[in-house]
Amino acid sequence: MKKKTIALLGNPNVGKTSLFNRITKLNQKVGNYPGITVEKRQGTITANDQEYSIIDLPGTYTLFPNSLDEEVVLKTLLQKENEDYPELVVVVSEPSTISRGIIIYQQVREIGLPAIFVINMEDEINAKGLSIDYSKLEQYLKTKVYKTNARTGTGVDALIKVFNQEVGPYFGAMNLPASYQPAIDEAKKLFPLDTEYKTWLHLALDSQNIHPQDISQQLKSIRDKYQISAQQLQKEESIIRHDKVQNDLVSILSKSENKKLSFTDKVDSILIHPIFGYVIFFGILFFIFQAIYNWSGPLMDGVDGIFASLGEFVAANFPEGPLNDLLVNGIIAGIGGIVIFLPQIVILFLFIAIMEETGYMSRVVFLMDRWLKPFGLNGKSVIPLMSGVACAIPAVMSARNIENPKERLLTMLVTPFMTCAARLPIYIVIIGLVIPDRDFLGFNLQGITLFGMYLLGIIGALLSALVLNKIIKSVRNSYLIFELPTYKTPDFKNVLNTVWEKSLGFLLGAGKIILAISIILWVLGSFGPNDRFTQPEKYIAMEKPHLSEEEIQNEVSAYKTEYSYLGYLGQAIEPAIRPLGYDWKIGIGLLASFAAREVFVGTVAVVYSLGEEVDIEDDEQKATLFQRMKSEVNRNTGEQTYNFATGISLLLFYAFAMQCMATIGVVRKETGSWKWTAIQAGFMTGLAYIAALIAYQLLK
Repeated sequence: MKKKTIALLGNPNVGKTSLFNRITKLNQKVGNYPGITVEKRQGTITANDQEYSIIDLPGTYTLFPNSLDEEVVLKTLLQKENEDYPELVVVVSEPSTISRGIIIYQQVREIGLPAIFVINMEDEINAKGLSIDYSKLEQYLKTKVYKTNARTGTGVDALIKVFNQEVGPYFGAMNLPASYQPAIDEAKKLFPLDTEYKTWLHLALDSQNIHPQDISQQLKSIRDKYQISAQQLQKEESIIRHDKVQNDLVSILSKSENKKLSFTDKVDSILIHPIFGYVIFFGILFFIFQAIYNWSGPLMDGVDGIFASLGEFVAANFPEGPLNDLLVNGIIAGIGGIVIFLPQIVILFLFIAIMEETGYMSRVVFLMDRWLKPFGLNGKSVIPLMSGVACAIPAVMSARNIENPKERLLTMLVTPFMTCAARLPIYIVIIGLVIPDRDFLGFNLQGITLFGMYLLGIIGALLSALVLNKIIKSVRNSYLIFELPTYKTPDFKNVLNTVWEKSLGFLLGAGKIILAISIILWVLGSFGPNDRFTQPEKYIAMEKPHLSEEEIQNEVSAYKTEYSYLGYLGQAIEPAIRPLGYDWKIGIGLLASFAAREVFVGTVAVVYSLGEEVDIEDDEQKATLFQRMKSEVNRNTGEQTYNFATGISLLLFYAFAMQCMATIGVVRKETGSWKWTAIQAGFMTGLAYIAALIAYQLLK
């Protein structure tokens, strides 16, 4: 028997996704619609001796699209050739916004699709002071009304049982204004088999993405001929439907004192207060970042330990040689470099999911939107931007919650400017080398500089957004139109499911890109073109005959690094980085830190013959590294390599340059585009180069 497609449709915040999870029992897959970054949820169930494909359509307030998400909804419902075209639409509403659910239900029925109506969150009907006359409502909608509570599962089985029942014809229709009838009659010739309302809908759409270009052009000609606009038709329908539904519901829906809303209002008087609201929000953010740092630390150490032990086991039990090294330092280290980010991702998305489930996220958007709007960003951009202080990878992923495609893209492009934790070891080392450890106006100069680097990241993100906002064209106008839902206890099944999906998406999506780049870097660092790489001991013995055994081992590592392909690449890029005050040794650090920013410190330690394991929190090791780096002489200038000018140049370069391969991998996955990933990497690297160049040339 052919699989039957059921589409769930409804406004945001009606519990539609919770209902989807209940119906599918989490037997679902999450991906993106082809060619775009709109999330697609699809599940499969077997019931009533029938297999069903359940589609969770993006939340929408109307069938007239103002975002990519809403465009997906319209295409799915209008285009019969669409693979997700439903044989039944389940319109999900909730008690306090039932009028909006009814409007969508009417639109769906009038375009010719069978549909049923569901009131979710039925437990809130009394709490919200509502009384619904269900018999009158069913007569009005010409369908049975089903009641569910997705949080407890009440009514879900009864709903599934009616998926196989035939839905009768729908005879209700909006009274279209007579003044537009000639235009509708002419448009019918383009869509002869469609309902009258569906023809109206076609005429009221001006998006090239909905119809083929020739049809869109003919519809435009009809509108021009009768001097009407798509926006005019949409406005007319909205007013007609809203007024009619409000009048019709007078005898169906009644409302008394709303205790729950009163509680929400009292909480909102604090949480969206013009002063206390921001204090509380930044306090919550501070707590989240502390959790990301502190809670993830032991977990990340555990992951690091597991992969280190696995590497040691493989190294000890496999024959020595290139294959052993590839497995240990290429594949295992590469996978470890992916998995180690999971604790941070899980913790961040755990908090985001809880804020969304409780209804607090809508308050965050409300508070921050007016501050970020001038930069082309969205109130929801604050979470990715602030999360970028911990790690850009989960931060970029959290931008999925931004509906407007331009604002979502802008947020993902500028979030890596925020100073992440991986930059901290570099800042500590460079600031310690070039900034005096003394007080200025009662504050430590090095501490002021470190604070300045974090401030510079914020300024870089906002100014870049301002520039990119002028360049990137929007396909949709952005309006902050949303409701503040009542507060509720989070459904932890939804929370855990969200965290699982996001974490798995990172591992499978960005992970393969990170692993590939990790292996490439391993190859470049593990092989060289001549015997200076393969037989370093011979040359070291000739050049430095009085070294101890430990010094020889460290010198071998430095020598092999210098004469590896990675070392030659460092020397090859030296002409390009020389104007910044860098030599080939710094060049190797720049290239290696592409794997992860914190690798820079370990790489320069190897280059300066100190071995790989340098802990900058160990005062003795830190002092040794500082002493060696301070004594280093730049062969191009004959001066101290890490002088004030070079140090400031390096700080600015790392402040603005794209962070690491993991960030590139996750940006590619989230944008679905190598073009925007390349533009972002090129823009950030170009800005970093120019800033570093100007700083060095002015300060040298």
